[in-house]
Amino acid sequence: MPHTTFFNRHALHLKPDPARVIVRPFKPATEPRDLNPTDKTRANHIVDRVLALGTDAAAAQLMDVLDNFQGRHRDLLAIFEARADDMEDALTNHADFSRIQRQLVGAYFLHEYSFEAAALFNPSIVAHPDQGGVALGATRFILSLRAVGEGHVSSLTFRSGTIRADGGIEVDPAARLAAVPRITSRTQGPEGDDVDVIFRKEDDLSERVIFPITESQSNGIEDARFVEFDDNGRRIYYATYTAYRGTAIRSELIETTDFVSFRMTPLRGSAARNKGMALFPRRIDGRYAMIGRQDNENLYLMTSDDLHVWDGGQAILRPQHPWEFVQIGNCGSPIELDEGWLMFTHGVGPVRKYSIGAVLLDKADPSKVIARSSEPLVRPEPSEREGYVPNVVYTCGAMRHKDLIILPYAVSDTYSKLATINIAALLQTLQAP
Repeated sequence: MPHTTFFNRHALHLKPDPARVIVRPFKPATEPRDLNPTDKTRANHIVDRVLALGTDAAAAQLMDVLDNFQGRHRDLLAIFEARADDMEDALTNHADFSRIQRQLVGAYFLHEYSFEAAALFNPSIVAHPDQGGVALGATRFILSLRAVGEGHVSSLTFRSGTIRADGGIEVDPAARLAAVPRITSRTQGPEGDDVDVIFRKEDDLSERVIFPITESQSNGIEDARFVEFDDNGRRIYYATYTAYRGTAIRSELIETTDFVSFRMTPLRGSAARNKGMALFPRRIDGRYAMIGRQDNENLYLMTSDDLHVWDGGQAILRPQHPWEFVQIGNCGSPIELDEGWLMFTHGVGPVRKYSIGAVLLDKADPSKVIARSSEPLVRPEPSEREGYVPNVVYTCGAMRHKDLIILPYAVSDTYSKLATINIAALLQTLQAP
């Protein structure tokens, strides 16, 4: 069946915007002479220079900073004071500070970071927890996206939008401002830190940026696969993601009910040492179920009584067709249909070309493959081949809307698009394995 009969690319492009910035701590490099514990550190030298300014000069300098950066961030003075609080080690060796001096010191130990300057890609999509005021037959949604900035550091950001009753899609404009959350608790564990964070509820969803917080995430929070999980009638949003620290990866879990407060927790077990895990939207036979890749080649089904511990697994999908001979992986959490579990997959073929296919798993026993794509559903079009990583289309999760699948996908690890797929027509294209 020609793809044009059931696959519709929408004229929506979510592209990275280097003008969207957050403020991050600036930590001056240690100079050789600073290694002597009896000497002042470079941070102390900067503080000395600020204190050497007269009262009027310090006030004028702070006003100049505010004039220069006001409008780019909310509550700059509060941000400066919070950073000064973090700098107590550098401040204790000095005389008392005026409030202006303290705010100015905080400003010297911050820098702007353009968190999506390089890429905005690998999206997933879920229904918004707030459907109030939505037109009849429409659904408000949340897109999660992987944003990449200087140094190829990945963070998690969001967009909202609406699927109209007729299947049309609208994505809300991104807010001009952006901010990182406040850490409300941090607990050390054997596999890393559990961290709770919260944003200001009044801020727009698109302003919220979850930047790496823990050591395991220090080089990136990558490829979050969000799913709306039915926990015996209680709705929880979970996402598995890859925590990258520059030399190692691990799978971690993020949890939220409102996309205002989030908990981030390392996953434990042998399977958590890999990436690309995706949680089923409900328990199966009383157990949590997950799809993941454990050998960089095949897809495995795993089950567990503990959401945070994943071991073992059963290989259920292996590369079978030329477009997936290099490896096969999941493209987000399975979607429950009457016919079974619909799961999108990615396959890697010649010249490391990434394409997207689909698989139908048995609803009662998802280790059984009912049907799968013999040809890709989505492959890089001529206009989609160029980018940071050429020849790649990729998604981290789709959602159902009536008789359609809403599929956001990334183009060449650079920007994101959206498509709709007719479910009945899609299922007709799948073939027995």
